[in-house]
Amino acid sequence: MSSPAPRGRPRKLPIGEQRARVLSSAEGVFAVHGAQAATIEQIARRAGVSRQAVYEQFGDRTSLFAQVVVDIEERAFEAIGAPALDLSQPELRFWARANYANMFAFVAANPDAFPVLREAERMGDPALTRLRERLARVYTEASRQRWARHGVDSGRADKALVTLFFAMTEALVQASWDGEPPDADALIDLLTEFTVGGVARLRTTAADVMERLR
Repeated sequence: MSSPAPRGRPRKLPIGEQRARVLSSAEGVFAVHGAQAATIEQIARRAGVSRQAVYEQFGDRTSLFAQVVVDIEERAFEAIGAPALDLSQPELRFWARANYANMFAFVAANPDAFPVLREAERMGDPALTRLRERLARVYTEASRQRWARHGVDSGRADKALVTLFFAMTEALVQASWDGEPPDADALIDLLTEFTVGGVARLRTTAADVMERLR
């Protein structure tokens, strides 16, 4: 999260810049205080705009929270989902690693994103569940296409595998560690090698598992 914008004359700021500042600031405030305890005053102060500017652009706190959730969901989907369909890289190891790295990079660059999405779930908006489902559809299709290149009908195994890989990645990026956390690249490599090794077994010695999931 970027540092708070300096206070100035709100009306001198272009509307687009005001909006971006408010969304960024609101994301941080909601992540710390929650949707109900956060205040427009806190958000406006952090954004360097007036409370009136926030109300004019977003309405009340509830509407602003909903817009922040939408913004996070779309940014996450674009950052994590879009690269998955790039099948120009034939080597599974490089493709898998690039996609795991995208997930880690998004979380590192947006540390308040998932706390806000979890808060939305608590408030009755299944935003995190919706994002997971959208990403799963993209990755399942990408996985299906990769299996098809090897003449394998992956059936329902794709959805099962993607569900497992997302669960592992989400758990690792949010894990608490004793002392300093492991190097992110090491965790990405761990996930990559686990994926490559598992897929190799499913194509050879454990091919019957794929057959049972069709």
